[in-house]
Amino acid sequence: RNPPPTLLHPEKWCRGFNHFISQCLIKDFEKRPSVTHLLEHPFIKQVHGKDMSLQKQLAELIQEQQQLGSIAKTRHERIHTRRPYHVDGADKYSLDDDLVNLEVLDEDTIIHQLQKRYADLQIYTYVGDILIALNPFQNLSIYSPQFSKLYHGVKRSSNPPHIFASADAAYQSMVTFSKDQCIIISGESGAGKTESAHLIVQHLTFLGKANNRALREKILQVNPLVEAFGNACTAINDNSSRFGKYLEMMFTPTGAVMGAKISEYLLEKSRVIKQAVGEKNFHIFYYIYAGLYHQKKLSEYRLPDKKPPRYIDNETGRVMHDIVTKDSYGRQFEAIQHCFRIIGFTDEEVYSVYRILTGILNTGNIEFAAISSQHQTDKSEVPNPEALANAAALLSIGSEELQEALTSHCVVTRGETIIRTNTVDKAADVRDAMSKALYGRLFSWIVNRINTLLQPDKNICNAENGMNVGILDIFGFENFARNSFEQLCINIANEQIQFYFNQHIFALEQMEYQSEGIDATTVEYEDNRPLLDMFLQKPMGLLSLLDEESRFPQATDLTLVDKFEDNLRCKYFWRPKGVELSFGIQHYAGKVLYDASAFLEKNRVDVVVVLRTSENKLLQQLFSSPLTKTGNLAQARARVTAASRSLPPQLSAGRIKVDTMEVMRHPEETTNMKRQTMASYFRYSLMDLLSKMVVGQPHFIRCIKPNDDREALMFSHERVLLQLRYTGILETVKIRQKGYSHRILFEEFVKRYYYLAFKAHETPLGSRENCLAILEKSKLDNWILGKTKVFLKYYHIEQLNLFLREVIGRVVVMQAYIKGWLGARRYKKVKEKRDNSAVTIQSAWRGYEAR
Repeated sequence: RNPPPTLLHPEKWCRGFNHFISQCLIKDFEKRPSVTHLLEHPFIKQVHGKDMSLQKQLAELIQEQQQLGSIAKTRHERIHTRRPYHVDGADKYSLDDDLVNLEVLDEDTIIHQLQKRYADLQIYTYVGDILIALNPFQNLSIYSPQFSKLYHGVKRSSNPPHIFASADAAYQSMVTFSKDQCIIISGESGAGKTESAHLIVQHLTFLGKANNRALREKILQVNPLVEAFGNACTAINDNSSRFGKYLEMMFTPTGAVMGAKISEYLLEKSRVIKQAVGEKNFHIFYYIYAGLYHQKKLSEYRLPDKKPPRYIDNETGRVMHDIVTKDSYGRQFEAIQHCFRIIGFTDEEVYSVYRILTGILNTGNIEFAAISSQHQTDKSEVPNPEALANAAALLSIGSEELQEALTSHCVVTRGETIIRTNTVDKAADVRDAMSKALYGRLFSWIVNRINTLLQPDKNICNAENGMNVGILDIFGFENFARNSFEQLCINIANEQIQFYFNQHIFALEQMEYQSEGIDATTVEYEDNRPLLDMFLQKPMGLLSLLDEESRFPQATDLTLVDKFEDNLRCKYFWRPKGVELSFGIQHYAGKVLYDASAFLEKNRVDVVVVLRTSENKLLQQLFSSPLTKTGNLAQARARVTAASRSLPPQLSAGRIKVDTMEVMRHPEETTNMKRQTMASYFRYSLMDLLSKMVVGQPHFIRCIKPNDDREALMFSHERVLLQLRYTGILETVKIRQKGYSHRILFEEFVKRYYYLAFKAHETPLGSRENCLAILEKSKLDNWILGKTKVFLKYYHIEQLNLFLREVIGRVVVMQAYIKGWLGARRYKKVKEKRDNSAVTIQSAWRGYEAR
């Protein structure tokens, strides 16, 4: 009814631009030209190859408009910020969403680009199909449901870079190609990985809307619950993940979410018994203490209200003050109770969890004293029975049995069982080992219970027919003032993630170019495979040497470091002079000095059998169930998962004698407990994690920490540059500029896109010629055909999918018209038949009346 809009001052613009805009603004969708036709408009075709000059002209035009008093805002500002948009030095820098589009490619250009964007609260930037995310250290209002709608199934360039766009890309790839996807979030501790994982789950839940709203609610509650038990405050991060989490969201073939599964790795159990200066225990201990305090239930759970238990006490002496006065602890306790309820835990199960947690806190208060007798001088006893009685009551075991288990141990020699007493130090070690084992098994049980409650409903879809999007959120690279066994494991895990990134982005891509006869420029990158071999190979890798030394009763931490020095003769390992219990590693992210104190003790695995006698059903279950090869509690039913599948041949190729990429057996298989160590659990955990990751198509999110002070809008040039260097971002930009990130077999390509060049009833062969026909019809550029595959740039898939959607849209319109015409014809026939029937009835009735 109303005429289409026009330019404000058409006389100021050239005829070509006026005509192009008028074509874009035609209201009648039948008369409006398609995107494909608009791209062929002379006004658009004339700009090819003139990007920089046009950007310079636009920058000048914007400055001119601003001087006239009319501030033109970009789409970025409309969404993110109200700051005016300025472009300085437009001949070298352009505020672009994708670093691949930079014509001047060096470290200074990239760092300047990121700094400018960060200053305007543009925290996300693309590097081809990879997302860089800078931690804003403040809340941004860009994650609401309105933004989820904005980033749902649209062309990536139509909106500013966003983590929702990466989640949407993974989801669309899963639905389009019917293939599992994997989103790998990496970065230093405090770079924002955990929050990024939350946002991805939020958007995937939005995209995979199912009829079961309760299931969506459950999935959203999973992260807060496991993070309460697995996250803690460290010196550099108030919510640091102290475990690795791989969350698999399961979808039906049509893309509706139908379930979820968590795999947990390498929980830092040693944090339960001791924390470094300035750090805290796991969040859940403070939440439950505050919750029980405000509910006036501390006495029920045998907890003191004046002096905090030893396991959560610290050097400041303010723990109880914070528990009593901090509202956040109480709110979090209520949130955890809500999570338990929504996910489906019973009241009895939650009550048992609380008793076990408070039992651990009371166990930490048990103290030992030496007693000397005529024959023994190394015997220990518990002088204060109150803490012992409290712990025993909460764990539902006899206090005498608990005391005996802590102060003595059995030795079997020549078929004879001998009971030997423990020294004070040994008894304290057994107490702490029991607390660690108790917490670790409880954490595994919670994860297994979540998996049981969130498994797919077989009536909706069988899990084998569905598809997964996996989200990896693992602890970031750490380098503290004092680094121990936990930091070594964390940093080796990060080496493995970096190796996988290198393999996928650089090694496999270049290998495929060679096999397909593609002439592509080789990009040099820093390969950390030799360093990974130094850690993981058998029998002379660092972890193997650690296990070997742990088996010797007389071994000490000093003999361990000596063994490292004698056997690890490579450029990545060194031993500083003048410090006996110390060694250094040159990681991909920089040099780290490790303190070897207590390495052997932390590597050994002890189990306190007395807990199997508990009357608490949950405790019985925790200590009667076997452990898997990854050190987690085995689930009641073993199911085949992605972890049991083998690695692709590309990753296993070239292996000589090392087993860095060794394929593990199914993690459900339990092992001989006597031989297991934390290092062996760690090794199998890495293999299990990698075997899950290689099954899916990966999507990388690189989280960057802009400063060490956790301050908003503060950009440390040196810190960001260091992270960009060791993560290989510059090399990634180069290979994304020159390389082809999508490599699709001819048959698969034709099967997916034949609509673009062939008629619907035709079934073309998956040949080179048919691929060529589709690509030429689509009018794409910069693609290459190999011997068996089509090589496409990262942006081609999006363009092809949009063309396909446009073609299918036309087909749907045609179908709608034909169905409408057929329906009208059917209705006309029925109406005529009805009219004729009425006339016949009338005629018969009149005849009857006349007679």
